[in-house]
Order: sequence, then C-alpha cells, then structure tokens
Amino acid sequence: MQSEYEKMINGAPYRPLDPDLCELRRKARVFARAYNATETGDAEMRESLLRGILGSCGKSPYIEPVFRPDYGCNVHVGDDFYANFDCVMLDACPIRIGDRVMLGPGVHIYTACHPIDARKRSSGVEFGMPVTIGSDVWLGGRCIINPGVTIGDQAVVASGAVVTKDVPPHCVVAGVPARIIKRLRMDMES
Repeated sequence: MQSEYEKMINGAPYRPLDPDLCELRRKARVFARAYNATETGDAEMRESLLRGILGSCGKSPYIEPVFRPDYGCNVHVGDDFYANFDCVMLDACPIRIGDRVMLGPGVHIYTACHPIDARKRSSGVEFGMPVTIGSDVWLGGRCIINPGVTIGDQAVVASGAVVTKDVPPHCVVAGVPARIIKRLRMDMES
C-alpha cells in the first residue's frame, strides 16, 4: 500500500492532512523561517540551507528571501539557478528546473491541484501534477506556472503571464493565459 507521500508525488489523490505530510510541511516552514532570516552576505549559510531542504541542486543555487516552498524536498534545480524575491513553490509533485534558469520577483510555481467537482473538493482530497522547466529559461516577475506544465529550453515567460499549457523551446510567451508572442532564434541573439 502506498503512503500518502507516495500517492502525492505520483499525482494520485492524497490526503494532505496525513500526519507525515503535515510534518514535512512543518519542516519546510522551519527551513523557510531560517532561510528568510539569513543576512544578505551569508551566501554559504544560504546555500547550505538550500541543500538541506531541496530535493537536489546543482552548483551555485541562489534564492533571494522571501522563499516559500510547500515541502521543498520535491524541488530539483540545476546549476546556476537564481530566484529573485518572493518566490513560491508548491511542490506536492516534483518541480524539476534545468541549468541557468532565472526567476523574476514574485514567481509562483504550482503543482498542487484540487478537484473541480465540489463534492470531491470538500472531501479534502488533493492531487498534483509535476512541473518541468528546461535550461536557460527566464521566468519574468509575477508570472504563474500552473500544475502539469513543461517549459522548453531557452523559453522566456513574460512578467505577469499565467502559464496553463506547455511552452515550446525557444519562444516567448505572454498574457493570461500565456500564448506564444515570439519565436526565438536558436543562438538567443533575438
């Protein structure tokens, strides 16, 4: 029989009030308080804390406080990851981010979902869908990445966009919901 955590990360319906899940979220909140209280110049401490809570991270990860993960352990970032102030990552399912990705201020990435049917929703059951972000991606300030989305390599998401569908590589998306507004040349000189 699968644990509620196993159900959660596999996208199956799960009960978020399960004691083990509550404890994981509590640990993430403790981490967030410690991380967000660090001093600006304490890069070593920040990196050590990130490596202690994130599922995995490459070289030189940097997140400006305030950072708010839901679990943290389901977030995986590549080399040279940067997130500006006020980043939220609701990581019920895995969030996988490639190398050299930059997040503007206030970016939110969601994997947690609730049933559309009110009866199912009121039962307290939730589910999730993973988010995958390729390498060399830039997410503009205050954009929202919804559950189940994949963003291709070298894509750009404009500030304030709400991404509800996959974004192909080498393009710029903008708007609510986000739509392709420009295709980029492969050499990124556009």
